[in-house]
Amino acid sequence: MQRMPKAINKKRLVRYKEGAEMYSMGMNKFQTLAKDAGAILKIDRMVLVDLDVFDQYLESFRVK
Repeated sequence: MQRMPKAINKKRLVRYKEGAEMYSMGMNKFQTLAKDAGAILKIDRMVLVDLDVFDQYLESFRVK
């Protein structure tokens, strides 16, 4: 049986765990960067990260 690669779909909002996996970083680092970026949305006890805002913030670290 052949394994099918996981389909990559662009989500706008993700939870910490999924975002950390997507960006290949630890959960604590992802949480810190997301908070610094102002990309956090809280709905009751659920926390979501807006990846559009997060991506813009990451671009500010680009080395020229």
